[in-house]
Amino acid sequence: MSTKVEIITSMGTMIIELNDEAAPITAKNFLSYVDKEFFDGLIFHRVIPGFMVQGGGMDADMKEKLNDAAIKIESDNGLKNERGTLAMARTNDPNSATSQFFINLVDSSFLDYTGSANPGYTVFGKVTDGIETIDEIAKVKTGRTGMHDDVPTEPVTIESVRRV
Repeated sequence: MSTKVEIITSMGTMIIELNDEAAPITAKNFLSYVDKEFFDGLIFHRVIPGFMVQGGGMDADMKEKLNDAAIKIESDNGLKNERGTLAMARTNDPNSATSQFFINLVDSSFLDYTGSANPGYTVFGKVTDGIETIDEIAKVKTGRTGMHDDVPTEPVTIESVRRV
């Protein structure tokens, strides 16, 4: 089974198909945030052309929104960090993913699971429509805000994320 969500941003709309089978914990976690409208009004706070765009945790003032408990990593599910895939951001602790996600702009195999020494990042969905929106976001001017690099100088807002 796969669930689709629509992400409406200030720069366009995209449809993401979640892979509930390969990443059930991660998909369920993401959908719990979607169902409570957690992402509405947050921004894509990290944009690195030729790599990825990241959002799901910060508001336009770069204040982190309080999120739910971290989930168990599912990066050994066979899915790869390829262009257009949706993956969970995390800290150095493999089991630290909460609400922040990123969308790969290019194939990034160095983010894939290769074993316990390199747990990688959990891929749990892919853009099925609206990839051009991510490409447009990747073109925005970025700079440093506080301790954060690669922050868009004009906020790229996540207006809503809903099941479709």
